[in-house]
Amino acid sequence: MKKIVLVGGGGHCASCIDVIEQEGQFQIAGIIDMPDKRDTTLLGYPIIGNDDELPELVETYQYFLITMGQIKSPQRRIDLFEKLLQLGAKLPTIASPHAYISRHATVGAGTIVMHNALINAGANVGTNCIINSCSLIEHDATVGDHCHISTGAIINGGTQIAGHTFVGSGSVVRDNIRIGSHSLIGGGVSVMEELPNHSFYTGKK
Repeated sequence: MKKIVLVGGGGHCASCIDVIEQEGQFQIAGIIDMPDKRDTTLLGYPIIGNDDELPELVETYQYFLITMGQIKSPQRRIDLFEKLLQLGAKLPTIASPHAYISRHATVGAGTIVMHNALINAGANVGTNCIINSCSLIEHDATVGDHCHISTGAIINGGTQIAGHTFVGSGSVVRDNIRIGSHSLIGGGVSVMEELPNHSFYTGKK
């Protein structure tokens, strides 16, 4: 079984571990975290280094996945993603066996699709995204690079979510509208009209 190193050792990493174990494509070699976490474990997997050691680790391991969460800003995930690409690492697409991804949809490198998520026909999901548990990306929708579609969120048909955007848990985005890049949509809201870049939307006036 191919070995993979996880980059980021918090709560999101624990959820990713469960998906990787269930998928059965990779064996987790270890986790990258803060220097003071070295020689500890997460769900039985060892912390084997920190970000500064990535060049050496890429010489030993081919496959890496960013398992740091994303809410306010994706920048740290982006920096790590770009660094790993520059070092020559491979960033696979990971999908839970309990998710459904249409064979007519596309999902980019370094993206993880969590348990019970659904990506329908014609949808296009970019690189380094989190498609979290029980979320729905409907037909012909687009989710740009470095986005987090959180638990139970619904992106309706034909909608475009531009890159670097966070959509909160339980939110619903109407069909055939565009959400601008670097936007943050709060949890449990309905988005019924287009939003410009850098929007912060909570549904409250």
